[in-house]
Amino acid sequence: MLSFRNLSKSFGSRVLFDSVTFTLGSGDRIGLVGRNGHGKSTLLNIIAGNDAQDEGEIISPRNYKVGYLTQKIQFNCATVRDEAISALADDKKDSPYLAEKILFGLGFTAEQLPLAPKQLSGGFQVRLNLARLLISEPNLLLLDEPTNYLDIISVRWLRAFLLQWKGELIFVTHDRSFMDSIATHIVGIHRQKIRKIEGDTAKYYDKIAQDEEIYEKTRLNDEAKRREMELYISRFRAKARLAGMVQSRIKTLSKMEKKDQLAEIRDLEFAFRYKDITADTIIQADRLTFGYKDNLFEDLTFSLNKGDKLCIIGRNGAGKSTLLKMIAGKLAPTKGFVRGHNEAECGYFEQTNIQSLPSESTVEEEIARSADYKLDRTAVRTICASMLFSGDDALKKIKILSGGEKCRVMLGRILATPASCLLLDEPTNHLDMDASDSLMEALAEFEGAVALVTHNESFLNNLANRLIVFQGERPFLFEGTYREFLEKIGWEDEDNKRERTPAKSNKKEQRKARADLLAEKNRALKPLATEIEQLENDIIMCEDSINTLHADIEVATGEADGKLLNSLGIELAKVQDRLDELYNKLNDTTVLYDKKSAEFEEIINESSQI
Repeated sequence: MLSFRNLSKSFGSRVLFDSVTFTLGSGDRIGLVGRNGHGKSTLLNIIAGNDAQDEGEIISPRNYKVGYLTQKIQFNCATVRDEAISALADDKKDSPYLAEKILFGLGFTAEQLPLAPKQLSGGFQVRLNLARLLISEPNLLLLDEPTNYLDIISVRWLRAFLLQWKGELIFVTHDRSFMDSIATHIVGIHRQKIRKIEGDTAKYYDKIAQDEEIYEKTRLNDEAKRREMELYISRFRAKARLAGMVQSRIKTLSKMEKKDQLAEIRDLEFAFRYKDITADTIIQADRLTFGYKDNLFEDLTFSLNKGDKLCIIGRNGAGKSTLLKMIAGKLAPTKGFVRGHNEAECGYFEQTNIQSLPSESTVEEEIARSADYKLDRTAVRTICASMLFSGDDALKKIKILSGGEKCRVMLGRILATPASCLLLDEPTNHLDMDASDSLMEALAEFEGAVALVTHNESFLNNLANRLIVFQGERPFLFEGTYREFLEKIGWEDEDNKRERTPAKSNKKEQRKARADLLAEKNRALKPLATEIEQLENDIIMCEDSINTLHADIEVATGEADGKLLNSLGIELAKVQDRLDELYNKLNDTTVLYDKKSAEFEEIINESSQI
């Protein structure tokens, strides 16, 4: 475990975090959250020993080993296999299969093992770097956006691997579902402070919002009380007979801590503008085939209609981005055709286009240019502000922007022109979690069609109503949600399905077996459902008590009743602790209910297909 005591870090006049104290417990898996630029990567670098804090200390056990997945890649061995084996501990060098097991889990094939690391694509070089780190078996694993260059199958493998990780873990990711499925605790950097809570991101952000609401109510009450005292002092200062009371209020006023109003923290808030067309079908693709020596895909037919949220998923290198380029008209198919409606306009986002942004242009100039200068400056500045480039930030040159800021410029360019269809290739890789959530909401509300290449399962679970899946001999269209795909087909590389070879049975036996399974499901789930209902009722009662206590505290504050305030504060803390306990138990019980329900559904669905 690690103890962080009074840790502070600044760059010039900019404070990242100040006098923070928390503990990393044994087996803790920490999801580290905070906005881009607020110090997440800096904190990881300090823990790894690559940077130094300004003040404070980190206390760790003797021989405690920290492994950090960096973006800097340097290989020293001749082959991928040797590079991985080199990371094994000395007493495990004679067990190379341990290294190979992790390589295969991250998507490497046997044919890649004898290759030189430099022959790998950029994405596979990142995976080899990750594999080397995992093989070294550190006590604490630090991962900064580990999913950015992994395909969805490797992301799911990594999730399973990290859930079995016996040591400690601190990781940063923009994928909320990935974080929530792994983290035992959330550590957030917010307003230069660091807070650790047990639970998921929703619980952390709810707690932050609740605390800031209480702070603001207390601040307003204090200001009202201060104004009242100042008025009393001003009115009766000259009254000799009230001199004692005036002096008493002056002393009280001098001891009152003045709470500053919390600075506004802006979120990425935007909506894609929709250009309507007269037809329902925006893009029609027919018998698409593409390849050089071997076809990446062939005879692929589908349409993009209004309201569609089509997600393109599969392994890296399978052809997902190539397909999106064809839909966008940037690449011609070997056979077949893509035909867009003559009234349609499409907005296209591609990660590699970030590097093509003109380095000497400003953010404002780039947004204006993308709209062919048809927008006045006020409209352009509004789009800049929605992408968090307010005021003089809109005049920043592209060359000084971070990867996340350039990503926001690319999205801003799409906002500048109304579109019937949005074609997006991994748009979240350089966004933080808050920005990713805002993008997901904007896509959900967009009236036109969306075609999205992504490995982010938050997006897949919340957006997709159709899928193009790159799996097996050729990609195929799946009409349904991502959850339905996992239930009905799933990823062929995942060994998570039970081996069952039931005997053939007649319809009567099938109906009886199904009825028995349903009865067994109800028996297993009913106690959990009852417990969930009771927990939800208890939570409502606790929240009602908290609201009542807040109201009582406001009254006691106005009456300056210190004794009552102290009593109410103690009671509020007890109820809040009870509420936290209930939320934790509700989360655990709900997860168990969902897991058991999914297991029964899988068995029931399989039995119905016999």
